[in-house]
Amino acid sequence: MGGTSTRQYIERVDDRTIRGWMRCTPAGGGWGNGSGKADYTVYFYAQFSCPLKEYGIWSADIPDNWTRRLGDIGKPEYIDWVIHAETFHKRDKMEGNRLGFYTEFPTEEDDEVVVKTGISFVSMKGAEMNLKAEVRGWNFDRYRDKAASLWDEALSKIKVSGGTRDMRTIFYTALYHTMIDPRVFTDVTGEYIGGDKQVHKTDDFIKRTVFSGWDVFRSQFPLQTIINPEVVNDMICSFISLAEENGTKYYDRWEFLNAYSGCMVGNSAISVIADAYRKGIRNYDVKKAYAYAVNTAEKMGNDKKLGYVPGRVSETLEYAYSDWCLSVLAEDLGCKEAAAEYFERSRSYSKVFDEEQGWFRPRNADGTWKEWPEEGRLKESYGCVESNLYQQGWFVPHDISGMADLMGGRTKTLADLTNFFEKCPSDFLWNAYYNHANEPVHHVPFLFNRLGAPWLTQYWTRAICNGAYKNKVEGLVGNEDVGQMSAWYVLSAMGFHPVCPGETRYELTTPLFDRVEIKLDDRYAKGKRFVIKTVGNASEACYIQSAKLNGKSLEKCYIDHSDIMNGGEISFRLASYPNYSWGLE
Repeated sequence: MGGTSTRQYIERVDDRTIRGWMRCTPAGGGWGNGSGKADYTVYFYAQFSCPLKEYGIWSADIPDNWTRRLGDIGKPEYIDWVIHAETFHKRDKMEGNRLGFYTEFPTEEDDEVVVKTGISFVSMKGAEMNLKAEVRGWNFDRYRDKAASLWDEALSKIKVSGGTRDMRTIFYTALYHTMIDPRVFTDVTGEYIGGDKQVHKTDDFIKRTVFSGWDVFRSQFPLQTIINPEVVNDMICSFISLAEENGTKYYDRWEFLNAYSGCMVGNSAISVIADAYRKGIRNYDVKKAYAYAVNTAEKMGNDKKLGYVPGRVSETLEYAYSDWCLSVLAEDLGCKEAAAEYFERSRSYSKVFDEEQGWFRPRNADGTWKEWPEEGRLKESYGCVESNLYQQGWFVPHDISGMADLMGGRTKTLADLTNFFEKCPSDFLWNAYYNHANEPVHHVPFLFNRLGAPWLTQYWTRAICNGAYKNKVEGLVGNEDVGQMSAWYVLSAMGFHPVCPGETRYELTTPLFDRVEIKLDDRYAKGKRFVIKTVGNASEACYIQSAKLNGKSLEKCYIDHSDIMNGGEISFRLASYPNYSWGLE
């Protein structure tokens, strides 16, 4: 993706079959135009429904000093080299740097040629076995129908009714997006390529890859703990096995295909593990999971003497949160001293709060503050990653009361938070205020619940669902980011969302639908299903008047993960005006 493979092999096996491989390295570009450190080989095994009579291999004479990355492979010179590639007619086998396979068929009008291909990251034999295990015969319609059936089964884990047709389409499109990654990395035999480039085999879990940590710990993985807990368990097993195989003994924040890309900030794997463990997802080596989490926090975190990352606010706040996650994991595992130490570290967010400015601010290593810009906290990338101080400053999910105290108390904080939303555009496109187009603010609408104004959580989540998600080609307000953008919608549309993964608490908000039914996994849940109902739902009725959990009045604006896993029903009575007395803490 985003470049070309750097070495290829092609072989004609018989008169209907070819196989081969493509080696992908940073020199060929790929994720991050090479900076993502992609280094893998993909093997293929392809069969054709018609015999290969006129076939061959082509090789483009591209200069060795010409890069193979995204910015170059579309240039006229590169394309011209490919167009004028040397062809080797009836060549059955070849290895090189710029190869391709071609074939012709003596077709007549309305004839069809079908090709079916298996892939593997282990071997050509693995690709062959994957194909033969999953696709037998040549009936395209049969496999298209089978794929649809499998997706229907997966998507039926959540059934919604009510709302408009567009709303239901958006919901199921979003749910589909959340089930693409983390993807399966194993062959049908259970074999996979490990972090040591060796072949490993497991029958205990499915090896998975593509962990966009900084994005997906916020909504995507919390959603999966409910609807696909086994996927979360697989991912944690994959974290552990990779850290062991590559010899690093720590978790990276952005892994894909065994590569530690080092992209973004924070220690998101620690969040995923702590959240999963607290929710009873524990079918992995817990001691190793914890040990490698400690190694991760020690390798990548706030400066131990300063308590912050010099010049950086995003990193300081994100590391403070992941330290809190590690503290609760240590507490759960009976490691009292470590729990206390990491809990203390989690308070380090306060080290970059400037009382004079009344907000977070990047701080130099000598303790002085970086110069305050003319734009103030609205200046993008000033000590922040893909955000500004106004946006990143709300990220203290593990200590909201402490954050509010720094900001001048609950009343002042609530007023500032309200301003943060009122100044954002109604289409929620990229902006300097509430910027739903990027992940750092995804928990922020639910802070109103914690600050004693749950009706504003209800109002703004409904506005975001309606404004930032559309049933059209450009249906998302920002980058999907491996399911995170859609997972936010799925959770919010059902009426709940976490502020702080690692806690088992979900903030309640107004559901979009008349009825939602979540099918629960009996390996992790006591109940069979959890149902969410609304009475009086309408486009203008975005406010909760009252709620009941399993028939009993619910005055809190939150529920626990166990409330969902135990099964049962929550119901909301809605109206077009706020109830200022419901859900107050």
